[in-house]
Amino acid sequence: MNALINADNRRGGTLPPDTGFASRVNPEANGSPAGVSVEYAPDSGKQWYVLRVSYGRSERVGKLLAKRSIAYYLPMHTVVKLVNNKRRKVTEPLLPNLIFVHAEPDVLYDLVVNANPDRLMTYYYNHFKTDSFGKNPPLTIPERSMASFIKVTSSANENVRIISPRYCHFKSGDRVRVMGGEFEGVEGRVARAAGQQRVIVELEGLCLIATAYIPTGLLSTIPPAPASV
Repeated sequence: MNALINADNRRGGTLPPDTGFASRVNPEANGSPAGVSVEYAPDSGKQWYVLRVSYGRSERVGKLLAKRSIAYYLPMHTVVKLVNNKRRKVTEPLLPNLIFVHAEPDVLYDLVVNANPDRLMTYYYNHFKTDSFGKNPPLTIPERSMASFIKVTSSANENVRIISPRYCHFKSGDRVRVMGGEFEGVEGRVARAAGQQRVIVELEGLCLIATAYIPTGLLSTIPPAPASV
């Protein structure tokens, strides 16, 4: 279910640490190398894809995507590392060597297959599905899930975190929507994680991301979709 559970950021102990987040969506478009804008235009002809990026090449891939006016999202987080025997805060990709791209299938295929110098990027495949040829298709993220993921990982709240299912105890199978506060509009499932009630956003086949504490009064249950006839 969660292929990137190993993206566990613990520095000892039994729980992931608090983590600060920044985001990067077409940073050149807003003139900021940090890229804090998360604006993109929903388009029925486009999908959110996950690409693998060769080690340390996220910035280069981002420039290539921006040059082609392709929207992308690179969630960042702040970690504390020892640099020259001193503890320093360092900003780095939340999901190492992965980048989220919003594009039409043929446009992205042309980029990945035909205009990909030095094999900078490849598709991240969905290992839980097979196509008509018996092969794993590229992993795509539903628009609503991606919107919630961007909202949560764009937060500067230090209590937002990637979390392993073993530290996540779902209260029910119901999906909920956050109705107020900094996570307003986020959709996911309610769980008790790291000792607090949180909303968990799942990118199926990839990871779980937990909001900070959400009081019950800010949660509204999303009715299940009617069964197709």
